[in-house]
Amino acid sequence: MNLVEEKLNLSENAIKVLERRYLKRDKNGNCTEKPSDMFRRVSLAIASGDLKFGKTQADVEKLAERFYKEITNCYFMPNSPTLMNAGRELGQLAACFVLPVEDSLEGIFETVKNTALIHKSGGGTGFSFSRLRPKNSVVRSTMGVSSGPVSFMEVFNAATEAVKQGGTRRGANMGILRVDHPDILDFINCKSDNNKLNNFNISVAITDKFMEALKNNTDYDLVNPQNNEVVARLNAKKVFDLIVDGAWRNGEPGIIFIDKMNADNPTPLVGQIESTNPCGEVPLLAYEACNLGSINLGKMVIDSANGPIVDWNKLAETTRTAIRFLDNVIAVNNYPLPQISEMVQNNRKIGLGVMGWADMLMKMGISYSSAEGTKLASQVMEFIDYESKCESIELSKERGRFNNFKGSIYDGKNFLYNKYKGKSAGKVSDEQWKELDSQIEKFGIRNATTTCIAPTGTISMIAGASGGVEPLFGLVFSRLIMDGTEMLEINPIFKDYAVKHGFYSEELMKEIAKTGSVAHVDKVPSDAKKIFVTAHDVSPYWHVKMQAAFQLHTDNAVSKTVNFEENATRADIEEAYILAYENNLKGITVYRNNSRQFQPMNLDAKKSDAQIEAEKSMKTVDEIKEETEEEYNPTGEIKTVKCPECGNEIQMAEGCFICLKCGYSGCS
Repeated sequence: MNLVEEKLNLSENAIKVLERRYLKRDKNGNCTEKPSDMFRRVSLAIASGDLKFGKTQADVEKLAERFYKEITNCYFMPNSPTLMNAGRELGQLAACFVLPVEDSLEGIFETVKNTALIHKSGGGTGFSFSRLRPKNSVVRSTMGVSSGPVSFMEVFNAATEAVKQGGTRRGANMGILRVDHPDILDFINCKSDNNKLNNFNISVAITDKFMEALKNNTDYDLVNPQNNEVVARLNAKKVFDLIVDGAWRNGEPGIIFIDKMNADNPTPLVGQIESTNPCGEVPLLAYEACNLGSINLGKMVIDSANGPIVDWNKLAETTRTAIRFLDNVIAVNNYPLPQISEMVQNNRKIGLGVMGWADMLMKMGISYSSAEGTKLASQVMEFIDYESKCESIELSKERGRFNNFKGSIYDGKNFLYNKYKGKSAGKVSDEQWKELDSQIEKFGIRNATTTCIAPTGTISMIAGASGGVEPLFGLVFSRLIMDGTEMLEINPIFKDYAVKHGFYSEELMKEIAKTGSVAHVDKVPSDAKKIFVTAHDVSPYWHVKMQAAFQLHTDNAVSKTVNFEENATRADIEEAYILAYENNLKGITVYRNNSRQFQPMNLDAKKSDAQIEAEKSMKTVDEIKEETEEEYNPTGEIKTVKCPECGNEIQMAEGCFICLKCGYSGCS
């Protein structure tokens, strides 16, 4: 079957990933649909949700065509489980879930069972272990002692290892512990050995009280969750230093600001937020799920007499179509547990995010590391947030408000106005927010949340877009093709600019390919160096400020990585964490280049013997083998470590590892 369809304008890498991971197959493993078939399957399956709200089959087909055009033009792309499973027997369309971990043996192993069912369906899971009694606590029923949260995390890790995710994605978990839990020191150090808990990302839930103690260099309370009694005190600065040291060494633990997440909890009467999904961008109540999709901002730029501008009309149209699509996902989704189905139906949280942000900036000639860039980010996300709420109100008129509306943040006057008053980025006025409040008071709103910026590793590759809100990781790459010759892969926006401004040459592109960056290439003009920055050219300050610009108008959180050079210090990471808190981020992921010794990438493919040996030692053979699909000799020596889709480099971004060439990631 010829899978290349020129009318869809899909890249070679996009075709390969669709063929390997998304398209239907027969029993012999042969693809039985083309990309256009898959997009039609998805569009029709999601549009059929309208049948539950009194629409006709003709209405469904009209809506399906609307969805199909948005997706095939790469204006909008749903998350991977929706592309994989919509219109198929499994029908599980959500990426991730949060499950409760109760302080009893029965409760813990009930959650282990439910975790296995979710992983079997292709989902990831997030947990807070903060309810579990600390180690050495007496268990009254047996008069034994508790082994503590970290030991039970190992049980979840082993269960994840045993369950393969339907041939699509490996199980992923988020493990969270509050900073005031008595076992916090054990938790901070639980991944210092990279051979342990490899199916977990871990994050410390930082409280406002802790940050205040840190600021004042005082002690803070450790609280036993069994009885809420203070059992000890620790120095906040010493604990913070341990967190920073772990992040400096291997990127973990991450941190989330749990009080900031709960300040924006839309349904506080239903429960408190304790955990997030594995990549950290979706704070969820127990039994909630991620229902996510992303707008391709690179497609929202048009030429005008005064140069490139944002096509606000197209952005509004795409936003409204995407919100309707995501609400329909909830209507047709086949959830793995009845408790999840009930909670999702009651809150109807959806998360519309963005990708192609670096593409938009480059097309408009704006530097990522600039006030102009962060201002545009604020305007774009403010506009998407506003239009998403407008469409959610329209859906509420048609279908009813979300069931837990009463007692929610929207159940009162002027929530949006009070939240955004005086903070306009120039696209939505205070009066417009106030008018939306009056509409919500009258008609309600369909979705408890509408916006979230999630990882877009694989779907951004399908759309031909840069990932999420990250800068590019390289402008030019070189790779060897089958006959041994070198082929350059050049970012098309950069190539067009270089040709237009007269500095393009094959020799120059080869020089840039050595590092992927133009920052220290003499023949590249200074204006181009400002516009075409890569992840390691951007200072941590601007990484954080850009994340903050998007966070203000994002209901959930923003998945992003603050990339550090290998020579960054612990003080550099500490500074980024403090800046993140001061800028009202809900969490932050940092990664110092090469700090995870198993990291299988370098832009320069030449590695020292010490690097190679370190990479071998930090992960088990089975783990590397499963993730890379590479060959091994009988002694277990790793021959190569590659992306499973294209065999090229992987980098840390958006909270997880993503292939630089084809966009492959386990997170999207």
